Amino acid sequence: MHELGVVIEVVRTVLDFAERNGVTRIETVVLQMGELSSMVPKYIEDCYPAAVYGTKMQDTTLRIEILPGNALCGACGKVFNLLRNAGGCPACGSEEWELLGGKEFMIKEIAAR
Repeated sequence: MHELGVVIEVVRTVLDFAERNGVTRIETVVLQMGELSSMVPKYIEDCYPAAVYGTKMQDTTLRIEILPGNALCGACGKVFNLLRNAGGCPACGSEEWELLGGKEFMIKEIAAR
């Protein structure tokens, strides 16, 4: 489970940001994760309390937004979701496509007081 290491790095990044910007209280951290990323949202949520324990972030809320794994069909130009369409274009059946998004993992928002 590499999620714990990733969550610890997220916490470090947020705490560094807070320190550099004089933020004394963080309420919510919002992560965006692509549905094709190697991260498992449930594991991220499960690791979060351990990663923030004993830090300024101990009482924060974690929100995760899932970004779709979309592709552009190379044959007909249709944008489609790879997972819902088993990797093939629903319009023409082509399996020739370009990935548009879905592998992201980023801190979207730090809600602070």
